[in-house]
Amino acid sequence: MKLTVNGEPLTIEQPITVKELLVVAKAEQPEYVTVQLNGTFVDHSGFETTTVQDGDVVEFLYFMGGGAR
Repeated sequence: MKLTVNGEPLTIEQPITVKELLVVAKAEQPEYVTVQLNGTFVDHSGFETTTVQDGDVVEFLYFMGGGAR
């Protein structure tokens, strides 16, 4: 299967869950990541049940807090 993860091509052998993809793709701080699959956000509760398929585009997003001076 060929995926695009954070703009980079990734080839894997078989369909996997979002949770497994976080490990395979070595996502930083997976407990804090927001995942977008083909333009749709995946709820954290769905990481174990949502399967990534051939041709999917996945983005790992990290939201940073900050303030104005």
